[in-house]
Amino acid sequence: MIRLKNLDEINGIRKSCHLLADMFNYVLPLVKAGLSTKDVDDLCKDFIMSHGGTPAWYQEDFPGAACISINNEVIHGIPSKKRIIKDGDLVSIDVGINLNGFISDSTHSVLVGNVKPELRKLDEVTLECLAAGIEACRVGNRISDISNAVYSIAKKHNYGVVYDYCGHGVGLKVHEDPSVPNYPFRGANPRIKEGMVLAIEPMITMGKKNVKTLKDNWTVITIDKLPSAHYEETIVITTEGYEILTKDTKENV
Repeated sequence: MIRLKNLDEINGIRKSCHLLADMFNYVLPLVKAGLSTKDVDDLCKDFIMSHGGTPAWYQEDFPGAACISINNEVIHGIPSKKRIIKDGDLVSIDVGINLNGFISDSTHSVLVGNVKPELRKLDEVTLECLAAGIEACRVGNRISDISNAVYSIAKKHNYGVVYDYCGHGVGLKVHEDPSVPNYPFRGANPRIKEGMVLAIEPMITMGKKNVKTLKDNWTVITIDKLPSAHYEETIVITTEGYEILTKDTKENV
């Protein structure tokens, strides 16, 4: 069931999202070659908890405050002292915050050092997919309009679009209805309504769409071992269109 949020709930979710944006502003410039993914996870965790929040992934039993995925890891990379970030890596950092019961969710990717042009292009196109998906978030449109917007841009560049995972409702729980696929689909296709809070979340691959989960039961990788990029923002649907709640608070002024 899709839960439309009231103004008090939206205000609570907005505060959580702004804290998450502030966390990324702090953490992203610190990500560099030589750090372990556990080092990055500690930066995220310490910032969240020092500002009164709790890492939302803890309530999902994930072993970290941040899902940190590198290159062909699509999502849910487990932070590890042994996983060292290298020059040329594409590192995606997926974090959620529970602030007074309100959940935010966002993902940013970092290009570390001297990145190959083809990896930089994948990153740029994934950002384009995110922007197109968000732009389709208008009252009266359907979820499929978001899906088609993301998919059409990825396919224009001959990239793969992950089918096994997708965007979703968010705000009071980490994962809520509706699902927001990044590809054309059949079946339930709700209209977009004011008060919906959605996580728009393209996962785009340089190769094919096929993925698998590693033996740790969390980390998802591309089967062809080609790189993947991942971005995500939490938005709320308004009468005028949408508000990107996880946008940099300085940009929202």
